[in-house]
Amino acid sequence: MSDDEITLTAGDAEVTVQPGNGGRIGGLRIGGTELLRQGERFGCFPMVPWCGRTRDGRFRDGATVRQLPLNSPPHAIHGTARDGAWSTARVGDTEAVITYDLVEPWPWSGRVTQQIALTPDTLTLTMAVETLDSSFPAQIGWHPWFHRNLGGEDVRVDFTPAWQEERGADHLPTGERVAPRPGPWDDCFGMPGGVDVTLTWPGSLELKVASREEWVVVYDEQEAAVCVEPQTGPPDGLNTAPRQVTLLEPLEAATTWTWRRL
Repeated sequence: MSDDEITLTAGDAEVTVQPGNGGRIGGLRIGGTELLRQGERFGCFPMVPWCGRTRDGRFRDGATVRQLPLNSPPHAIHGTARDGAWSTARVGDTEAVITYDLVEPWPWSGRVTQQIALTPDTLTLTMAVETLDSSFPAQIGWHPWFHRNLGGEDVRVDFTPAWQEERGADHLPTGERVAPRPGPWDDCFGMPGGVDVTLTWPGSLELKVASREEWVVVYDEQEAAVCVEPQTGPPDGLNTAPRQVTLLEPLEAATTWTWRRL
């Protein structure tokens, strides 16, 4: 099946999927208005098999220390799948399924499956990581770049986290949890009841980012865009909060975006 760009439509919503460009969502248009920042490195890309920065590119696997390429020196950032070509498994009018086989520099064999499902007022992204032989630690997340401005006032980002991971000078959590602080942010927050973040473009659109996962990174330090990133663990989570992928139990996660006109 072709791995060219895929377009899904439901009502006045349209989603572009780019399997060949890291399995990312290239665009989300509501009534013709594009919500995602455009460009080869933007849209919304999958973070897998880890999210955010891994300190010095190293993590411990039992007694073994694994080294990842330092693609954001001095750290390794956002996984490997966003840099690879995914394969298209299934496409319909409102749903697509794409897959990616984990290869070096990731030290284990595995497969990532991502389902993209669109309705007139929701987009649901579901991802699973399976091992093909040995168990290994992993994380799943999504990194959307939402336009800060849709032609009116700047977007408002509203959420009520239980805590904020204190950020060190190296942009990684120190291990301390603090009361949530005002932005601007490049920070990880804990939401034990599940990720629930509302983006409001006044007079235009409201969009809710939800997930059953309890971790979200919010990044709003760039003028053009803001990022709301649900994920299965915090940055450097391969070291501090690893989730094991086994033959019997894959790692699975999902996020749903729901919107309404204002």
